[in-house]
Amino acid sequence: MQLDSPTTLDFFNASPSVPRDLLVWQHAIACLRAGIPVSLLLVVSSSGSSPGRQGFKMSVAPGSMVGSIGGGIMEHKFVELARHGLAEGPREVLLREQIHRGEAPHNRSGMICSGQQTLLLLPLHDDHLPTLRFVADALQHNRRAWLRCTAAGELHAEAGPLPTPAGLHRSADDAWEYREILGFREQLTIVGGGHVGLALSQVVANLDFRLTVLDDRTGLNTLQLNPYAHEKRTVDYAALDQVIAEGLHQYVVIMIFGYRTDGVALRQLLGRQFAYLGVMGSAAKIATMRKELRAEGYSEEQLARVHAPIGLPIHSRTPEEIAISVAAELIRARNAPRG
Repeated sequence: MQLDSPTTLDFFNASPSVPRDLLVWQHAIACLRAGIPVSLLLVVSSSGSSPGRQGFKMSVAPGSMVGSIGGGIMEHKFVELARHGLAEGPREVLLREQIHRGEAPHNRSGMICSGQQTLLLLPLHDDHLPTLRFVADALQHNRRAWLRCTAAGELHAEAGPLPTPAGLHRSADDAWEYREILGFREQLTIVGGGHVGLALSQVVANLDFRLTVLDDRTGLNTLQLNPYAHEKRTVDYAALDQVIAEGLHQYVVIMIFGYRTDGVALRQLLGRQFAYLGVMGSAAKIATMRKELRAEGYSEEQLARVHAPIGLPIHSRTPEEIAISVAAELIRARNAPRG
């Protein structure tokens, strides 16, 4: 069903989401400009069932804080540590491992979720302001950039792709540095800009994905009026392999109107590496599609990587219910341990 007029979607008054880290940097900038001492807390590595992934961060001032490093008693402990340092005057850069097991011989976090994290406490100073402003501006305008922190308390950011591997890097003399790609790490492409694509866009707008919506129909109302996508394009499904990049942080959902066009889109992407590749459809439709692809020579290994039918099995029927089931599956794929 096509929408009758643009006013049908007047209740969609959102704009494309920005990375949630932006508020952390803006808070830090505001504190420094007001002469208020502030520190950055940052998860520089994580493994297992840690409450906060690598890249989680927060800014902490004496009377305010923004962001999260995972919550719970561990976060509370580090917030208090940061605030104690702020009250003491000269402050040091701290890098501390936290093990979330009660039987751990040292560095116990007070949590028992079996993972572990390495946390950075970086006191911020006025000389950090140019970098903080650069980072906030890059996030606000969705520009590619990267960040580097060092044991000496340096904070540096530049535009463009990260030239070296991300993560925490230690050297033999106990020095270290941390590198991070700024902005959205995960990229979600929805192939199909109809009602379900619009509903999924709304759900994932708060899940820290950079969102692209593609459709081959010119003038499609639900695509034109989608306020959640960072990018919207009209493309030929037979050329998706030239439009969608592959990679470990690339997620693709195919939800097209029509069985044949589903197949055209999927054939362009099979055999490529994605964090998630899924196709919407009934069990009968998906079974037929898999049978045809096997007959064409696609391997069982290739077909096994496709999530189809997409979504967790919650008997969803409406576009909004389908969107929730698909978003839950995307979250599960994103948070699954990777070897």
